Amino acid sequence: MRQRITHVALVVRDYDEALAFYVGKLGFTLVEDTYQPAQDKRWVVIAPPGSTGTTLLLARAATPEQARFVGDQAGGRVFLFLETDDFWRDHAAMTAAGVRFVRPPSEEPYGTVAVWEDLYGTRWDLVQRRERA
Repeated sequence: MRQRITHVALVVRDYDEALAFYVGKLGFTLVEDTYQPAQDKRWVVIAPPGSTGTTLLLARAATPEQARFVGDQAGGRVFLFLETDDFWRDHAAMTAAGVRFVRPPSEEPYGTVAVWEDLYGTRWDLVQRRERA
């Protein structure tokens, strides 16, 4: 058997403001943006630069109950992990773009990491894993 996680849904308030942040500020790639008239929604898929794995599905909150979870899908914990091949390059670019880091960079046994928030307050790790011996 062969399986894989294709998309992770990220509940957002608005497609276009989320795209402005992820694609405009962070340089993510817009993989797909297709209107689905039967459900009056868009299928919006993005990926980090150079990624060939799991993508993010930006899912607009459609009900007040869903809207309550925008920015807090993990109950205040880090929800997503953005792995990079150059932590300091990306940290500097994100800082220059106005991304808010809520925990400063630190060296951990597994690598260099800092916690940042997206435009809604969703917490992410920016991490560069340490080379294994």
